[in-house]
Amino acid sequence: MNKESGITSYLLALFTVPLVLHFHLLAAVIAGLAVHVLTVKLARRVPAHWNRMAHEVALGMIAIIVAAGLFGAGFGVWSLFHGLHGVAALLTAVAETLDHLKRTLPAHLAASLPDSVDELQSRVADFIRENGHNLSAVGMEGAMTFAHVLLGMVVGGMTALHSFSGAEQGPLAAALHCRLQVLADSFEKVVFAQVKISCLNTILTATYLAIILPLFDIHLPMVSVLILFTFVTGMLPVVGNLVSNTIIVVISLGISPGVGGVSALFLVLVHKLEYFTNARIVGGEVHARAWELLCAMLVMEAIFGISGMVAAPIVYAWLKAELKALKLV
Repeated sequence: MNKESGITSYLLALFTVPLVLHFHLLAAVIAGLAVHVLTVKLARRVPAHWNRMAHEVALGMIAIIVAAGLFGAGFGVWSLFHGLHGVAALLTAVAETLDHLKRTLPAHLAASLPDSVDELQSRVADFIRENGHNLSAVGMEGAMTFAHVLLGMVVGGMTALHSFSGAEQGPLAAALHCRLQVLADSFEKVVFAQVKISCLNTILTATYLAIILPLFDIHLPMVSVLILFTFVTGMLPVVGNLVSNTIIVVISLGISPGVGGVSALFLVLVHKLEYFTNARIVGGEVHARAWELLCAMLVMEAIFGISGMVAAPIVYAWLKAELKALKLV
């Protein structure tokens, strides 16, 4: 790999990031990277003494199983969120709580809250219409995004298989492959570390909602949806935990101010624990502190919207890994 090829690969990588975010391809890239990383990890377990044909068949089957598994998991989460007891019901519960708070809060505070469930739903609908391009960039809706995700998975499987082919590459192709490997390593570190953090937060939150509160004969509505919501939003460093905590506290206030206060206290402790785990897990993996990731998320959200905030931890980890490889940090 010569110097010119290396510089060209860096420029192409630099150009790719805004291109992906501008054309709402983030969901496809994340899906492709997930398939690539998992396929490579599993493919390394295939015995090296197998003949070429058996080895290629095994790699192909691994790629198909990984893609099918990830697609099934994603579809399962989507179905739960869009079912009869999903986000719509959660929204109704939050709106009813806000309606109750509006009747008990001082007038100057109550004026800022919606007057009814219909008004809250109307505000959410207006937000979706005004920011639909940002929401679709996250990959939650739309047939086009669905197609992008499928294609991303196919490309991710193909790139994983190609990395085991041993085919000779030209200078630029070799340089681009290096960029892909650094990106895949950064993605693996950030995402798998965040999965661990989200699992920890979800277990603690589930223990509080499904075990501790019922012991005192306190039963919050939509507990299963709240737990799933905590896990999904927990995949977004720092900010995701704040979103799920806010929803839980609002619904707790619908039971009583005391329950709302206890929930707020418990979730603040969980949130403080997340800063510690972020510093130990994510920070240890990518050598970045929680405040660094948060700054990256704020900057990219300001430039690219919601999709920029989602992509920020991965892009920042990728940038830091490349700079470290060049001995600049």
